[in-house]
Amino acid sequence: MDTSRPSCSLLILLALYILQLAGCMNAKINFREKEKQILDQILGPGRYDARIRPSGINGTGDGPTLVRVNLYLRSISKIDDYKMEYSVQLTFREQWLDERLKFNNLGGRLKYLTLTEANRVWMPDLFFSNEKEGHFHNIIMPNVYIRIFPNGNVLYSIRISLTLSCPMNLKLYPLDKQTCSLRMASYGWTTDDLVFLWKEGDPVQVVKNLHLPRFTLEKFLTDYCNSKTNTGEYSCLKVDLLFKREFSYYLIQIYIPCCMLVIVSWVSFWLDQGAVPARVSLGVTTLLTMATQSSGINASLPPVSYTKAIDVWTGVCLTFVFGALLEFALVNYASRSDMHRENMKKSRREMEAAANMDAASDLLDTDSNTTFAMMRQCEIHMKPPEKNCCRMWMSKFPTRSKRIDVISRITFPLVFALFNLAYWSTYLFRDEDEEK
Repeated sequence: MDTSRPSCSLLILLALYILQLAGCMNAKINFREKEKQILDQILGPGRYDARIRPSGINGTGDGPTLVRVNLYLRSISKIDDYKMEYSVQLTFREQWLDERLKFNNLGGRLKYLTLTEANRVWMPDLFFSNEKEGHFHNIIMPNVYIRIFPNGNVLYSIRISLTLSCPMNLKLYPLDKQTCSLRMASYGWTTDDLVFLWKEGDPVQVVKNLHLPRFTLEKFLTDYCNSKTNTGEYSCLKVDLLFKREFSYYLIQIYIPCCMLVIVSWVSFWLDQGAVPARVSLGVTTLLTMATQSSGINASLPPVSYTKAIDVWTGVCLTFVFGALLEFALVNYASRSDMHRENMKKSRREMEAAANMDAASDLLDTDSNTTFAMMRQCEIHMKPPEKNCCRMWMSKFPTRSKRIDVISRITFPLVFALFNLAYWSTYLFRDEDEEK
C-alpha cells in the first residue's frame, strides 16, 4: 500500500492554508500609517508651499481664491452700554479648495485628513475689523483643526472669544433696540486674489436657549461690506445682530421707584401747614433720593451729547419733587401773609368799633323813620354777589395757604398723569416707527 500520497495531500493543504493566512495578513492595512504617508507626500519639502495661495476657479491661476465662511454663536456673555462693546464666543469655520492637496482616498476608506498646525497649509488672512480683544481656547488642547478632503477641499475650524465694538444710539434708552455687527475682512489680499463668501444654506447658527441678562436677540442678518482704500478693494463679511432691551428690569429698578418718590412728595400737601419740620424733612429727603437715583442711572451710561428717554423721565420726576418743596415755601409765605392780614383786620375792627360808638350818640337825635329807611336802602345795595360752584367750594377754605395746598393736591397728580400719557405715547410709538 502506497502511504506517500496522503502525506503529500496534507502538505498541499498546509501550504494553501499558510498562503491564505499570509494573504489575510497583507489585506489588513494600517490607515494611520497611510495618513502619515499621504501627508508626507502632499506636504513634504519641495512639494507644497504654504506661501502661495491656491488657484482660482476651475484651477486657473488668474481668478481669486473663494473662501466660504460660516459661524456658530455659542454664547454672548455681556453687552456693555458704557464701553459700547459686547463679548461673544463662537466657532469660526472657513472652507476653500486647494487642488495641490488632492490625494487617493483608498476606495473611500479615508474620508479626510486632520491637521492641528495651521502653518502647514495656506490660510486666508482674515481678521475681525471691529475687534477690541480676543483669544483662542487651549484647554485641554488647542480648540482648532484643519480637515483636508480627497478632492482638495480644506476646512478650518477654531473656537475663539472676542470683545467687539458696538456703537450705540441711546436716544430711546431704555426703550431702544441696538444693532451690533461682527465684521470679517481680508487684511492683505485684495478681491483680485481673495474673495470671502457666506456659505450657502445656513451661514450663521445660534445656540439654542441663548440667554442674555438684559437683552433679547431678536434676529440676525448676513451681508457683505467690501471696503475700498487707496491700496485696493478688500472682501468683507458682516453679521448684524439685532438686540432688544428687556424693559421689565428698568420698569422695576427705575420707573416704579421714581413714581413712588414723586407720589411720596405729594404727602406734604395733606400735612398741616404748621408742621414745618415734617414738611421740610419730607421734601428734602425725597429730593435728595431722587437726585441720587438720577446720578446712579447716569453713572452706568456713557456721557453723550443728546438727551435720552431716561433723562426726560428722571428730569421731570426731579422737577415734580422740587416743585413740591417749593410749594411748601409758597404755603409758608402765604400763611404768614394770612396771619398779618388777620392782625390788620383785627385792629381795623377795633378802630371801627370805637368810631361807631361815637357816631351812635349822634344818630339818637335824628328821626327814627329816616334812619330806618336809609338802613334798608343800604341793605339792598350791599347784597353779596352770586357765587359759582368753584367759588363756593373755595370759600370753604378761608386762608390762601390752605387754598394753595388744596389746589396742589389736584394739580400735581393731574399734570403728572398727563406727562405719563405724553411720555409713553411718544417713545413707544417712536420705537415702532424706527423698527419699521
